Amino acid sequence: MDQLPIFVNLRGRKVILVGEGEAADAKRRLIERAGGICVYAGNLEARLAFVAIDDEAEALATADDLKLRGLLVNVVDRPEHCDFTTPAIVDRAPVLIAVGTGGASAGMAKAIRQRFETMLPERLGAFATAIADARDAIRLRWPSGTDRRRALDEAFIEGGALDPFANHTNGDVARWIADEGNTQPSRLIEIPLLSDNPDDLTLLTARLLGQADHIFHDADVPLAILNRARADAVRQQVSPSAVAPDGLTLYLRLPSASA
Repeated sequence: MDQLPIFVNLRGRKVILVGEGEAADAKRRLIERAGGICVYAGNLEARLAFVAIDDEAEALATADDLKLRGLLVNVVDRPEHCDFTTPAIVDRAPVLIAVGTGGASAGMAKAIRQRFETMLPERLGAFATAIADARDAIRLRWPSGTDRRRALDEAFIEGGALDPFANHTNGDVARWIADEGNTQPSRLIEIPLLSDNPDDLTLLTARLLGQADHIFHDADVPLAILNRARADAVRQQVSPSAVAPDGLTLYLRLPSASA
């Protein structure tokens, strides 16, 4: 990963925009859509800046001046000089999906975004808001943070009670909270991997990696596969003990490990 994807709250904040023309107008619309306020280069309150100047020498000189003031700068169409880039955006507020290519190809990012647009329900944003509104009820139902995360993980899987890709009606969240049978017990699942190539992971294995609390693995399981797990999952290069830890535990092994 060459860049850190983050979401910046611009509402009511000032953002410097330097330049004129179509590219500058596009950045202005993006900033204002996010609630930001476009200001001139001399503003001392801004922390982000966009430079949309056609002349390369002028654009780079302007960017250098802004960077010397401590601002993070996006130089339009010159990714090698950018402190940050702007992704293609799928907007189902409050759900946002940002697709970036590190400046390699804006067209590719756009194509990927358009594919996501066709996959996501129009009411996804309203559904996310309903889940947020039920936060207190969810905490009451599952007081333990670990239990709460496991319940949500199970609900959000494909075909689950809260599957984000399904069309939901009002009341689905409340019905899920009231369901007494939606708490998953602790489990240990042994997964014989097909190969050391992460592209060979089955959909089920990829889903379990995203849910697991603990990952036991043999020494020859590559980092490229382990990185598909949750970032906060515990990883141990050992065979699993007779009694698995609480939660969902996976034991990953390559075919050679069992030979």
